[in-house]
Amino acid sequence: MENKSSNTGGDSLRYVYRCTYVAAIGGLLFGYDTAVVAGAIGFIRTRYDLSPAMVGWVASCALVGCMIGAMFAGALSDRIGRRKVLMISAIAFTVSSVGIAIPLGLDYFIFFRLVGGIGIGIASMLSPLYISEIAPAAIRGRLIAIYQMGIVLGILLIYFVNAGIAGLHDEAWNIASGWRWMFGSGILPSGLFIYFLLDAPESPRWLAQQRRLKEAEEILVKVNGVAKARVELDSIRASMEEQAAQGPAGSFTGLLRPGLRYAMIIGVILAILSQVTGINAIMYYAPEIFKSGGNGSSSALLQTVLIGVINALFTIVAIRNVDKWGRKTLLLIGAAGMTVCLGLVGAAFHFHLGRSPLVLISILAYISFFAISLGPLTFVVVAEIFPTPVRGRAMSVAIFFLWIAVFAVSQTFPMLQSSIGEARTFWCYMGMSFIAFFFVWKMVPETRGRTLEEIEKFWKATPTTAGKKHSPYNQSL
Repeated sequence: MENKSSNTGGDSLRYVYRCTYVAAIGGLLFGYDTAVVAGAIGFIRTRYDLSPAMVGWVASCALVGCMIGAMFAGALSDRIGRRKVLMISAIAFTVSSVGIAIPLGLDYFIFFRLVGGIGIGIASMLSPLYISEIAPAAIRGRLIAIYQMGIVLGILLIYFVNAGIAGLHDEAWNIASGWRWMFGSGILPSGLFIYFLLDAPESPRWLAQQRRLKEAEEILVKVNGVAKARVELDSIRASMEEQAAQGPAGSFTGLLRPGLRYAMIIGVILAILSQVTGINAIMYYAPEIFKSGGNGSSSALLQTVLIGVINALFTIVAIRNVDKWGRKTLLLIGAAGMTVCLGLVGAAFHFHLGRSPLVLISILAYISFFAISLGPLTFVVVAEIFPTPVRGRAMSVAIFFLWIAVFAVSQTFPMLQSSIGEARTFWCYMGMSFIAFFFVWKMVPETRGRTLEEIEKFWKATPTTAGKKHSPYNQSL
């Protein structure tokens, strides 16, 4: 997997990839814990006789925890370190899995889902941040995209686990207790995350922020070699001195000062658009969508597994090409394709073709376009565009809004499905995908191949024109 343009030796690459894979386990748990509800929600709805609004709440209650975790993880990681807060995330995952496996009532289920959501929220902003702060610029996009690969592998894994558990016994057993086994299965990957984090290094940029320059240099040497490590450490120190001269960002409102405001707007809006295009309506409710088209439970679960496979395969396409084609090109291709596919899904339901192959084919195509674009690249862009001294807090804000959008989609999908129907619901998501295309085209700069410090200087130099066509980051497009 060596990238010749990276100019790092084999040992350095192996070290960087090892650190990336550890952080990507946080992504695996993110996908695993959010998508587990897809196979369980039908059984939970029957078990507790839930209304459409309660189905939405049960499916999305973890997202409230995600908001909490994402909002506080940045400031906490700025204070005590990235690795320690990732460990808190892993512990939260474990507690959630154990708590739901115990046969208690619906209120306890919601409580432990909230705990798990805190873990998801932490991992969703801190794993890509950690990778971005340790990765060489030439392969940073690929490495952050590996985090998204962890998410989709977690989703795929839990789809198989859900299907396997559901097939152990009959429908009555699944309604009574099988769904708890689905949630409880998360204990194993959570334990692995804790184990591998024990030996993971701290972020060199966080160490530099703490004036622990010798420790930071030791890690940078392992990542880049001696000569490049010294150059990069000098660049980090210069960036820190500039930030100190400007004064601390302080409160979250400080993130809107000149030089940060434009990056903050891009991070927040891109995070929202990545979700309101409907991805989690499909990831959380795929079996129910296929059932509404006339498929049986077993067939719906198998089709859901196929979604996970396509998601994983096309995320590999993104990983292989993000540092070659650039972030913006892939985002535009993906948003355009998603718009067309969602229009076709809506048309299929409108013309009562829910059982035709058109629905499955269009959803799979939609997933493939999402997997090469908004899926991985939202995290890539958001992890790259903020200056090191405020990266934790800024990413917290962006990912907080991402989880608000996830919650809105997850909570409203069952209600939209029952009120305006599948066709209009998917056409709403189609409209959001078109807006995403337009936003990326007009506003999002290309950051391929730039160090984090170069990107920071760019925002300071052109704080109000960064997204326009004459931007130096758009020249390759």
